[in-house]
Amino acid sequence: MTSTKRRVFAASLTALALAATTALAGCAPAAGGDADQTVKIGVVPGGQPYWDTFVDAAAEEGITVEIIDFAEYPQPNPLLSEGDLDLNQFQHIAYLAAYNEDAGDDLVALGSTVIYPMNLFSAKYDSIEDIPEGGTIAVPNDESNRARALLVLQKLGLIELKDGGNSGSTLEDVIADKSKVKVTELDAAGIPGALPDVDGGVVNNDFVEPAGLKFSDSLGSDSAEDPAAAPYTNIFAARAEDKDNETYLKLVDIYQNNADVQKAVKDYVGEGAVPLNTPTAELADILAQAQKDYAAQAK
Repeated sequence: MTSTKRRVFAASLTALALAATTALAGCAPAAGGDADQTVKIGVVPGGQPYWDTFVDAAAEEGITVEIIDFAEYPQPNPLLSEGDLDLNQFQHIAYLAAYNEDAGDDLVALGSTVIYPMNLFSAKYDSIEDIPEGGTIAVPNDESNRARALLVLQKLGLIELKDGGNSGSTLEDVIADKSKVKVTELDAAGIPGALPDVDGGVVNNDFVEPAGLKFSDSLGSDSAEDPAAAPYTNIFAARAEDKDNETYLKLVDIYQNNADVQKAVKDYVGEGAVPLNTPTAELADILAQAQKDYAAQAK
């Protein structure tokens, strides 16, 4: 039997909130560097086998970890803020920035995990140069991924964004008379299936392989080295009061540097992810700027 204790919550958002609150009520979070407490980490969607390896590696360092699986993105941040979770690991910085601004919260990025390059695919063309003037490119319609997709298209020379674009950019920021293509929004999960009907589509990493696409067929992407991609660094999040918690920082170190954990992560995520070990102070700067960009677009 695995050492990881898992609770899978209902997919319904309301049922999920009730189940999570009930299951976690009365569970005190770990404090200060006290390894006697169980550290509860919320993850989405849950079930990834590398968490078992992570829990075992933490146990070897004297830290008891419980992985709490969630079926939906909106729940782990509020539960972390309320103290029902100690950490969560499911989001990139841009998502956390939007949450903090919308909720008036101050969760922090405690440590980096990986970044998933975002790729442009086409069912009609084999290179960016073949995409015709005035062609149509589909991008995800959710806020954080829409902005990133627009930045990818700008990097690839297909559009130009007002003021160079940022993690809060929208279709209104596309400068039509300086762009080669038109941009349309679609649900992220539907873009792979829509590729025959458009000239190209920017596809989230989660939907590449399930749709039968291959990363090797990508026409282009951003990368971990692109400054514009920094807000899309995936992270461990914590409450602001826990930014110096030694136990939590040790768990980040285990994730980033334990050879068994890194192998397990790589075996699961494959070629679609690049491991990162970004300094915490740099993550704080990226989050602060992402929140400013998001707030400016919301005005």
